[in-house]
Amino acid sequence: MFATVKNAFKIKEIRKKVFFTFLMLVVIRLGSQLPVPGVDRHYFSNWFAAQTGDAFNFLDAFTGGSFLNMSILALNITPYITSSIIMQLLTIAIPKLEEMQRDGEDGRKKIASITRYVTVALALLESGAMAIGFGRQGLLEEYNALNVITVIAAMTAGSAFLMWIGERITENGIGNGISIVLVINIISRLPQDINNLFEQFVYGKSTALAVVAAAVIIAIIIGMVALVVVLNGGVRKIPVQYAKKVQGRKMVGGQTTNIPLKVNTSGVIPIIFASSLMQLPLIVSSLFNYQGTGAGAEVLKALNSSNWCKPSQPVYSIGLLIYIVLVIFFAYFYTSITFNPLEIADNMKKQGGFIPGIRPGRPTSEYLTKILNYIIFIGAVGLTIVGILPFVFNGIFNASVSFGGTSLIIIVSVILETVKQVESQMLVRNYKGFLND
Repeated sequence: MFATVKNAFKIKEIRKKVFFTFLMLVVIRLGSQLPVPGVDRHYFSNWFAAQTGDAFNFLDAFTGGSFLNMSILALNITPYITSSIIMQLLTIAIPKLEEMQRDGEDGRKKIASITRYVTVALALLESGAMAIGFGRQGLLEEYNALNVITVIAAMTAGSAFLMWIGERITENGIGNGISIVLVINIISRLPQDINNLFEQFVYGKSTALAVVAAAVIIAIIIGMVALVVVLNGGVRKIPVQYAKKVQGRKMVGGQTTNIPLKVNTSGVIPIIFASSLMQLPLIVSSLFNYQGTGAGAEVLKALNSSNWCKPSQPVYSIGLLIYIVLVIFFAYFYTSITFNPLEIADNMKKQGGFIPGIRPGRPTSEYLTKILNYIIFIGAVGLTIVGILPFVFNGIFNASVSFGGTSLIIIVSVILETVKQVESQMLVRNYKGFLND
């Protein structure tokens, strides 16, 4: 990977793309420090520090601290991510959208345009809920219609601006722009998290204890990164043989290829879905300043991941079990709507392809479904391990950090994917140079 990066900087075109991407990221980090007009930033910081739950930690980590700072980029690209997921699900449910997706480049452009409108609508909804919900509690210096409208306009514009920057990075920079923006937000929080771990487990301890603690922390991080790399790179290849046939005067076909089925077929989506579903009641209760009473309070505590795996309160770890079930469920659910074995089997049959030892048609579809179910379970288990380890260490050792399994998976996945794109661009350039010579 390091050799690829080194060789990439030798190419002028790629250097320009890297510089453009870096410049856009600098703009994003500067925007994360610009406050929303009419907002009391100290109030929100104090309110956030007083919270015993972690309802907004996930959002703050994804926004690179701009949410906690109440900057104009407070919502960041979270509305766009939500919009993209919604559109993916609707594409399966609504035939018109499914038809657009199959129309090639024009159809994808139409879906991208709809996604932008949905993003703006979600940003308006989220910023409105924050301006009204927190504004009444002291977030706004003066709670009036003008300030509420100003906050909604500023935060919505900031989210739309980031969406625009992400698309420009995709066109003129390196990698997928939205993913790059998300990764830089997460990475911006790492120094503070590492400093917190250092002060909690290393600083002020005896030399022997400090060395052991530092070694354990490094080993855990390296182990989790290695597991994520294995999850992202793991592929089950299903061999496919194409029968020979006569076209005109030529005999074509007869080649052997494969269907690559990724072990982690659904990526980080199951964790995002599960986390969002678990935290939704906590976010709503925080917005309305509802603490709960009796059974309601106990349910909110069980949903709060900061209470999981604590030896003094084992009953609340039932929330972790619910989280694990949700991750595995969404792994199967998301794969089922994005991967259709029956459609693949029909396409193979039309093109004269077959899996050795398996009859074309429905037997092929059933075989792919069987293999896929095994793969999904393995990937879901690996994803669950990466996802719950931070909760375990937080509960037992109180090692609270903003980055967890979700953030780590996103960082590693995006870095690996970006390196692959750089390699492909270098390969295309080499081919062009060879042809020109």
